[in-house]
Amino acid sequence: MAASTQNAKARLAVRLKSLRTEADGTALTQSQLAKALGVSPPLISSWESPGKPDLPPVGRISSYARLFCTGRSFAGGRVRLIGEDDLDHDEQARRRELEEELLMLRDAANGSATGPFRPAEEELRRLHSGPLCFADNRPITIVCARLPPEFRRNMPYVDPAEPDYTESYTYADLDTLLELHGHIRAANPLSVIHIRADDALSADDLTTHLVLLGGVDWNLLTRDLLGRLDVPVSQRDRLGDDETGAAFQVRHGDDVQIFAPTLVDGRLVEDVAHFYRAPNPYNRLRTVTIFNGMFGRGTYGAVRSLTDERFRDRNGGYLAARFASRDTFSILTSVQIVRGEVLTPDWTVPETRLHEWPEPTE
Repeated sequence: MAASTQNAKARLAVRLKSLRTEADGTALTQSQLAKALGVSPPLISSWESPGKPDLPPVGRISSYARLFCTGRSFAGGRVRLIGEDDLDHDEQARRRELEEELLMLRDAANGSATGPFRPAEEELRRLHSGPLCFADNRPITIVCARLPPEFRRNMPYVDPAEPDYTESYTYADLDTLLELHGHIRAANPLSVIHIRADDALSADDLTTHLVLLGGVDWNLLTRDLLGRLDVPVSQRDRLGDDETGAAFQVRHGDDVQIFAPTLVDGRLVEDVAHFYRAPNPYNRLRTVTIFNGMFGRGTYGAVRSLTDERFRDRNGGYLAARFASRDTFSILTSVQIVRGEVLTPDWTVPETRLHEWPEPTE
């Protein structure tokens, strides 16, 4: 083992031990920490051994960060993990900061000399285990909306009679399509990937894994599926150029909750987007995934939640933990736009998640 890697492992071991022995002024025993994290005391010892330490899994690093981000974890002489949603704003910030620090130490200890960049094997393992990896290696169809005729009228290369006809120019959400297709191709190297417009789907396409881009305004398949699938979320479409009515609606019995985007002087500063996963109603052995914003930037932000290398593991981990026993679930998320740039949502921040379904149970 290279000396630099061994030294990096030792630094991580020392840091983990310092967290345990200096926790908010209270020193924890290895047994106390092991019980809080749901592991054995010898495992804690192996992670803290500076001579020949073992590396804790990424999921345990996240648990360390959540435990040690707040003194409330040790209140009243009891050691416990505070629920993600119960952390306040400052505690969330401290959790993220601590998690980033520990992950960088772990990456260096795992053989990456450049900090946050991981070795190829580890990067591929993460890429091939996320929510956009379809482990059965079956075909995947990305379904885009077709731009309405009035939008295509003055565009070049959209007439099939032209020598330079380019079909992709007729699709909506091109930035999002490029982002998503590249990620799905990398995460599913053995699957056949098709891109289809919603008005050009065959029966065979409909029985693959479906990944839909865009909302009910233009994507006819999104409109059809949201109308028939088991989810309390619906989308109120935009009427012509009138953007004031654009919103998602969530039903709670007889009550309806509205989630609308925010525009200031006609400029979008916060969109609302929907991520939905369920079995494919046309073939229960496959899935349907919907990325859907009130505006195109919301759709882009929803996709980036699971493709952005800085957030995809975090958000994918949240989905895996929150909906571990579910094959059908949905998240409404806010998508911030700052100086014209779309910021990737962090689903571990409670304020980012506007609505989750199925709702948490006590």
